[in-house]
Formats: sequence, C-alpha cells, structure tokens
Amino acid sequence: MCGIWALFGSDDCLSVQCLSAMKIAHRGPDAFRFENVNGYTNCCFGFHRLAVVDQLFGMQPIRVKKYPYLWLCYNGEIYNHKKLQHHFEFEYQTKVDGEIILHLYDKGGIEQTVCMLDGVFAFILLDTANKKVFLGRDTYGVRPLFKAVTEDGFLAVCSEAKGLINLKHSMTPFLKVEPFLPGHYEVLDLKPNGKVASVEMVKYHNCRDEPLHALYDSVEKLFPGFEIETVKNNLRILFDNAIKKRLMTDRRIGCLLSGGLDSSLVAAILLKQLKEAKVQYPLQTFAIGMEDSPDLLAARKVANHIGSEHHEVLFNSEEGIQVLDEVIFSLETYDITTVRASVGMYLISKYIRKNTDSVVIFSGEGSDELTQGYIYFHKAPSPEKAEEESERLLKELYLFDVLRADRTTAAHGLELRVPFLDHRFSSYYMSLPPNMKTPKNGIEKHLLRETFEDSNLIPKEILWRPKEAFSDGITSVKNSWFRILQEYIDHQVDDAVMASAAQKFAVNTPKTKEAYYYRQIFERHYPGRADWLPHYWMPRWTSATDPSARTLTHYKATAKA
Repeated sequence: MCGIWALFGSDDCLSVQCLSAMKIAHRGPDAFRFENVNGYTNCCFGFHRLAVVDQLFGMQPIRVKKYPYLWLCYNGEIYNHKKLQHHFEFEYQTKVDGEIILHLYDKGGIEQTVCMLDGVFAFILLDTANKKVFLGRDTYGVRPLFKAVTEDGFLAVCSEAKGLINLKHSMTPFLKVEPFLPGHYEVLDLKPNGKVASVEMVKYHNCRDEPLHALYDSVEKLFPGFEIETVKNNLRILFDNAIKKRLMTDRRIGCLLSGGLDSSLVAAILLKQLKEAKVQYPLQTFAIGMEDSPDLLAARKVANHIGSEHHEVLFNSEEGIQVLDEVIFSLETYDITTVRASVGMYLISKYIRKNTDSVVIFSGEGSDELTQGYIYFHKAPSPEKAEEESERLLKELYLFDVLRADRTTAAHGLELRVPFLDHRFSSYYMSLPPNMKTPKNGIEKHLLRETFEDSNLIPKEILWRPKEAFSDGITSVKNSWFRILQEYIDHQVDDAVMASAAQKFAVNTPKTKEAYYYRQIFERHYPGRADWLPHYWMPRWTSATDPSARTLTHYKATAKA
C-alpha cells in the first residue's frame, strides 16, 4: 500500500504543484520521493512508500538498467510476480513485485501485461522511447486511482482525489477529477511539450471470466462439473490459495475480526497458514464495538476457537461522532452506509497503528457482493436477477465497500488484503449456476457456509450466524449505530434547512437529515465534487428508505427468532 502521484504537461511551477502530493502522505509513512522526468521539465512523479516488500530497493518510480526509458509508479501487490519471473526467465534487478510490470510490458505490450497480473494494483507507466503513458487498475478497484485531464492535455494522476483538487492549471480554474475505472487500462500519447492525448480506454477483464494468469497458476487442478461436493471442494482449494498467496510481505500480518462469517473464515484459514509457514509471531485479530455489541461477543468466540492474540477496541457514541469529519475527509464520499460503516473501521485502524506492529491487515470485504450476502437477496425475484445484482455490486465495489476499506486503513498507514476478491476465487464463484448461489432455508451465503461446514475452522454458531452489517453489529440490537447517529444529527440540522435541500444540493439531493449532515461535511472538504458518488447505496427489491439491514423485515424476524 502506497501513494502514487504524477503530473504530465503542468503549466505551473512543479515545486508548488508537488505540495498537493503531500495530501496523500498517510498512504506511505516510511519514505517519499519526487522525481522529474528526463527531458520533460513539466512532468514528474511523486511517491509515498509503505515498505511491505523489498525494504531496501523498493523506492519508486521504479527504473531498471535494462529499460532506461521506462518509469513505473504503482500501488499494490502482484502475487504471481515470482511465478512469472521464473516462467519467462526474466532477470530481476530488485525484489519488488511491481518490477514484473516492466518485464511483461517489454515482452508483450500493455494488454498482455495487465491481464497477467494476479493481484491488486493501480499504476502509471511511462515509456519515453515510444512516447506513451499507460494507466491501469485492478478488476475490482481494490487499489484506488483518480485522474484529471484537461482539453489542452494536462494530465494529473493520484491514489486519492485529495491529491489533485488543489492543482493549478491556467486553462482550467476548476479541475475535473474522477475515479479511474477498475478493470481498465488507458493508453495516452505523450507529446514533446509534456502534454498527453488519450488514444484508447480498454476494459481488459470481466469478473465472470477466468483471468489469463490462471494459465501460469500453481493451484491444483480443479474438478469439472457442478455437483455440490465438487463445487465445495473447488471453493476450498481456491479460497485456501487466495489467502496463501497474500502472505507475501516482510511486515507483520494481522486480521480484522467482526465475528461474522467472512472475517471469521479469513482469520481461521490465515492463522492455520501462518503456522504452516512457520511464522514466528502469533496472529493478532482485532474487533471493535460498543458495550453489548454482538460483534465483540462473536469475535471473542472465534478468537478463542482459533487461538489468536485477540484485541478488543471499545468506543462510545461521542467518540464515533467526533471522528465523522475526519472519516468523510478520508473517504471522499458522503454515501450514508459507507460513512456509518467507516467509523468503526477508522477507529480500529487507528488503534492498530498506535498500539501494535501489525501493518498488513486481512479482512472479509467483497464476500457480501460476491456470495449474495446482503439480507435483501432474500427478496430477489429469481436466481438470475440475484446473479445480475451480485455482478452490479462487484462492479461498484470501488465506490462503496472497497473504498471504505482502503481509505480507513490507508489513513493510518496500514495495507488491507481482501482474499474474497481474489481473481480465481471470485471468477469461479461467479461462473456457478445461479440457483447454487441464492439464499436457502432463510439463510444467505448458504453455499459458502456449507462449503466449510465440516472443517471445524470456526464455531458452528458463527458459521451459521445470520448477516449483521458492520455498522450495526458494533452496537447493541436495542440501540443501533444508525439510530445513535440520527438522534445526534436531528439536533444539528433543522427542518427549515431540509426544506431547501434540493436548491442547495441538486446532485443526489439529501432526503434525510443524516444525509444532509454528511453532505455538508463533504462539501466543506470537496466543494462541487458531489458527482464522485453516482448514487447512494441502497438495498433492492424492498421499499426501505434506510440502508441499514436492521430496518428490513427479514432482519426483524430473524432477531426475534
């Protein structure tokens, strides 16, 4: 996890423009560098480093003697870099996983390069010999990337939007900043004056398709067919491998543990694999909640079962409310459910950074979207419609859950790893027949639960624990986090202000006081940037007006049972 930043064709003084790069210093607390591009006085790279792999030679932009014309700035982890290095007999100059991008590009061009990368990444690749700039981002947008480009060809790229919004450009007083789409790469021509012109934007991978790098994978051969035992066996193989490949780090590994199905499975398999790898430290697991939080109780059960070094972080409503401003600034969004869920994750990340030496943090993000884990999937009109919705959620992860997970951890210099979004695991899961993936017997994620039923990895009551949203599970059932927030905000936003909400906020007009309050904070930090959020996250196939799972009838029925 790092912070990358680059300018091409800047009209303003680079030493002034570079101050914007300091806005993302939290992403790389270990070191930073600014470097001008030879022969282009108005082009430069900025890099903030969190040293996770090759602490000696890992500074960027990466340049190697064999390709003096290539400059690479990237944020991410390429898990198959050693396999590809050995397969193609590439001669490495460093131990940095990202060096593989330079060798693959030289061998087969940009299309083959991005398709061969098994990992999470956002990169800027400059080829001064062929006068090209390439931008690329992983399938689900696990690693963030934003860009701004003007009509006259000024290009600015950054890991977070906050590193771009204050840039100066003579032709454009208000620089349009937008997220770079996941699963895409862009080719741009570099002109002699340092400006760029976009040539093409290409979608290189669909989440349903088996990735090209599967050809060079060492995963044992999967069994063909969709018999239930075959599928369960394949899922176990792929998920085990998804966690194993993510052990690649020189820093201590920890794991977020909410006590729900997803984080519990990750923590249990992770601990098992760390033992097999003979790692010398105990796995630290981390849970957060208020008093009487069902998450804390469940996480404690799991930690006792698997034998992790467990940390519990208690917070109260005042502490949660106090960090809302910091959280919204970090997130760069005003989406209601994202803000709610981010408070706990922001506070626990702060605790981890301050009190432990765990830096690489595993988590269960992506499972709900992939395995149809949201409670509203019980209302899906058909398995096919449920599958369509699952795919839509995966495509929008970069706007919601993946955004939350990245920003709340990166704000405190931590790197998050999300095995449920592994290319092989997720593409296989998406390829299964629609009726295999739907909720069954009133229980969501039934297939995933069934897959690990006989493993004894986690307690049975946790394996079959119903879905509890992170923003709800951190508080008691009697007083949900969203109700605590709404009660506080009710006194901060009066009715008269709400009456004029449509005039003040034409884009995504807030319909509730809570939405209005978050929007006000967002506009204070990012005025005029409301279009970063195309729509609020809301459940489907229901008349619910609030995104909390606890407002849905299925949750109420389950809670009473």
